[in-house]
Amino acid sequence: MKHSKHQNQIRIIGGSCRGRKLHFNDADGLRPTPDSVRERLFNWLGQDLTGQAVLDLFAGSGALGLEAASRNAASVVLVENNRRTLQTVAGNIRDLSLKQVETVCSDGLLYLKHCGGMFDTVFLDPPFNWQQWPDLFALLQGRLNIGAMVYIEAGRLPPFPDWLAPYREGKAGMSKFALLVYEGGTAAQEA
Repeated sequence: MKHSKHQNQIRIIGGSCRGRKLHFNDADGLRPTPDSVRERLFNWLGQDLTGQAVLDLFAGSGALGLEAASRNAASVVLVENNRRTLQTVAGNIRDLSLKQVETVCSDGLLYLKHCGGMFDTVFLDPPFNWQQWPDLFALLQGRLNIGAMVYIEAGRLPPFPDWLAPYREGKAGMSKFALLVYEGGTAAQEA
């Protein structure tokens, strides 16, 4: 049996921090997106996110948001409700000198309800059995710029609202993932 001293590692796979290690703690439901999936995702998104505002709503290890920051995103907000996990992420951000990254200790839905920002790329990788997708989509639509890309990773993908158009989908192990594009639509539409 391997004894992990509550410290795990993953690597940033592209951009200015390529090859640098991220440390993360064991936490309930924390399962960083595997390298192969992150590689595929950033091939779909494009390797360079210069000028983009990025939201990683269930940040966990911060791998997706920090990968975006490494690829020149203008601003990255990492939202995580586990304080200990977020402290470790904040240490990684300092080690990598990624000054455009902000951490917020909050529930994802609460953050969306109260934030004023608009985003170009959003990562949604909630705990595996999380089920509040309709509430999330209702809050998310008003936070997206036209053409925004929304990445969803889950054990089972939720039904997508009609204002999000499927762009790419994939599967790795027990996870399914999809990249969707926000083409606009009226706020009055039902999610």
